[in-house]
Amino acid sequence: MRGATRGGGTTSGSKTPPIPPRLEVLALTANGGVATRLRDIEDAWRAALGWTVAPWRGSPAQAVPKHIEFLVNNLPWAVDSYDSVSQDIDDIRKLHAECVAVAANEHRPGRVKIGRCPVHTDDGLCRAELTATASSHRVRCGTCGTRWETLGDWKQLREQQDAVLREDAGVAA
Repeated sequence: MRGATRGGGTTSGSKTPPIPPRLEVLALTANGGVATRLRDIEDAWRAALGWTVAPWRGSPAQAVPKHIEFLVNNLPWAVDSYDSVSQDIDDIRKLHAECVAVAANEHRPGRVKIGRCPVHTDDGLCRAELTATASSHRVRCGTCGTRWETLGDWKQLREQQDAVLREDAGVAA
């Protein structure tokens, strides 16, 4: 019904989604990522040595250097005495390749759509599709040339986009 409100939770008020996260980065930093995979290798080596499993080491950023230090320090033993070392080395090699691939992509991030250009021109609203990257805080409309380069500009862009959406909704209602 016209004028009726929807039940349910509140929304942010913006119909333009935020810039999406990079899933490959999340996969490497989340549970099951780099820290977990290195921890599993370390735990297997510790078990083979008859040592206790290492205690929790904090965040992945804190844990990864400790896991690497342990593996490097005990690599001579593993090469000489641990039957599964070749599989572990292959796993580390694959993990390294994944990290290198993600790091290489950091220099060439993809563009994501962030809504339409809300600038009024002589011909009406520009409405060109705007895109952004995670590597730059600058947005430029390829059609009308308007630029948004600071956090204040981004807030203004979002406010202008929301105003256009409200205007469009008022016209459609």
